[in-house]
Formats: sequence, C-alpha cells, structure tokens
Amino acid sequence: MSTDTHPPAADRRGPARRGGAGMDWFFRLLRWIGSHVRGFHAAVGVFLVAGLGVVLAGGMAFGAIARAVSRGRTQAIDESILRWVNAHASPALDVAALEVTALGGGLVVWVLALVSGVFLWQTKHRYSAALIVVALVGSGLINSSMKLAFDRPRPSVFEWRTTHVGLSSFPSGHAMTSMVVYATLAYLVARLEPTPLLRRLTYLLAGTIIVGIGLSRLYLGVHYPSDVLAGFTTGLAWAATCALGMEAVRYFRHRKPEVAQVEKDLNAEEERAVGVRE
Repeated sequence: MSTDTHPPAADRRGPARRGGAGMDWFFRLLRWIGSHVRGFHAAVGVFLVAGLGVVLAGGMAFGAIARAVSRGRTQAIDESILRWVNAHASPALDVAALEVTALGGGLVVWVLALVSGVFLWQTKHRYSAALIVVALVGSGLINSSMKLAFDRPRPSVFEWRTTHVGLSSFPSGHAMTSMVVYATLAYLVARLEPTPLLRRLTYLLAGTIIVGIGLSRLYLGVHYPSDVLAGFTTGLAWAATCALGMEAVRYFRHRKPEVAQVEKDLNAEEERAVGVRE
C-alpha cells in the first residue's frame, strides 16, 4: 500500500478542473492535510474535523436568524410578507403550491433517495450512495432537534391551504430537506456532465425546485419567511459538509487501494465525459 503523502498529478488536476477557481481553497486544504498526515483514514478524519468549520459557519448564520426570531425582530416583516403572498392567491396557485410542496415532503424525498441510492450502489458508486443516505438522515436529525429546541408556533396570518403540517415552525423541514436532497443529487449528477452548460442547467433545475418548495411553504401559510431562510441556511451547510467529505475520500483514495477500486467505474465515466467535452 502506498504511503505517499501527495496524490498523483491526475488526482490533483481532475477535481480542480471540474470545480473551477472557486474550489481552489478546498484543494489547498486537502494538499496541506496530505503533506502533514499519513494514511487514508487519518487524512480523511483530519479533513472532516476541519470541515466542521463549514458547519460552524452555517451554525453562526442560523444562530443570527434564530436570535432575531426569538427576540421578535423578524415578526413584523414575516407577517407582512405572508399578507402580501395571501393577497395574490388564486385557485390555480393553490393547486400548484400543493404539488410543488409535495416535492419536499418526507415520502417523495425518501423514495427519491432510495431509488438513487440503490442505482448508485448497484453501479458500484457506493460512496455516492452513502453520501445521499448520510445527508438525508443527518438532515432529519438536525431539523428535528432544532424544531424541539425552538418550538416556534406556526403562522396564523391567514387560514392554511393544507392540513399536512407538524407542530413546530422553525426551521422549515421542507426547506432544509429539499436543500440537502436536491443539492446533493445535483452535485452527483453534475460531476458526470460532459459540458459546463449541462452542469449549470443541472444546478439551475435543482435551485428552481428548492426555491419553489420554499415559496410554496409561504403560500400555504404554514411557515414564516425566516423559517424557510433558516432551513435553507442549515441545509446548505450540511449538504456542503457531506459533499466536501466525499471529495476528501476521493482525493485521498490513492492511499487505500480498496477505495480506488470502488470508485473505478465513476472515474471511468468522468474520463469519458471529459473526452466528449474536449
């Protein structure tokens, strides 16, 4: 087993080429860890500890929103936005909102995650399958804990347009879950896209679904805007942490041949995609 402290040149170039300049800081961090820590598990473990900074950043943003909510600073604008939304309601929008909000419901996201996970597992993309499961399960645990901690009542600005709601409002579970699931799936799909245009379209589609789900919760009257914003913030931090953790595993996989073998099919597909693009 190789004990080199630096990954092969191809491993250094591939992710950076796909991620662009915005990911430079991330790969600099990986290179720094690789030069100071030996072994696959140790390197990934150190990175995951460092990756807690992403969670802390998201936690700080969430904390700022939570403090404003708990002190009543957002209540006036929250209610004003909901009243404006209600003033523009229509029967057609009622139907559309119910359909869109279902995309962020528990049954839909779990079926989506299950089907995607099984497909990825069967095609030997097992770390990608694990990423979906970890992201979704972790999202549920985090959101449930936050709801219990804050226990914010649901809005009563106007009569709800749905009866399928829980007891607590903050943060929005639909917003957080949709951010985690659809952003993670977009990330996994975009890694295999042959052109920048297709990758942008993939992220645009995922972003449209995520924003649509958040807006549907406001339209239905079951969440304040601050609930949705908090859900998006926390969900993005958690999804980013999970995705970066997977990239760390792939970056350091040369230290553990078994990992390279598991990812062999994914790497081959990426190389074929690059060849088509070129």
